[in-house]
Amino acid sequence: MAQLDLMSQDSLLENKGPNCWQCRNFAITWDIKKPYGCNLMGFKSRLIPSIEVLRADGQTCRGFIPKQLKSNEILPIQPSKVAPAVISTTRQVWTA
Repeated sequence: MAQLDLMSQDSLLENKGPNCWQCRNFAITWDIKKPYGCNLMGFKSRLIPSIEVLRADGQTCRGFIPKQLKSNEILPIQPSKVAPAVISTTRQVWTA
């Protein structure tokens, strides 16, 4: 039974997609009608950018790069099957 619970929990984590609040490219804009933005893809939206990407492309956002922690911050441990993102200094082009 515990194996089944772990499998369903992993599938839930995969279906949620990335958390924009933890992404390096997430931005808060001054535009009241479009308060959220993605610096990587260059757009503003009234919804969280990962939701807009899901609506437009039908896939979860693949541009997620986790924020770097300050030396005094502690990030809570969360189970995940997703491999850590590779930070690159070159701009990547995503194909759908």
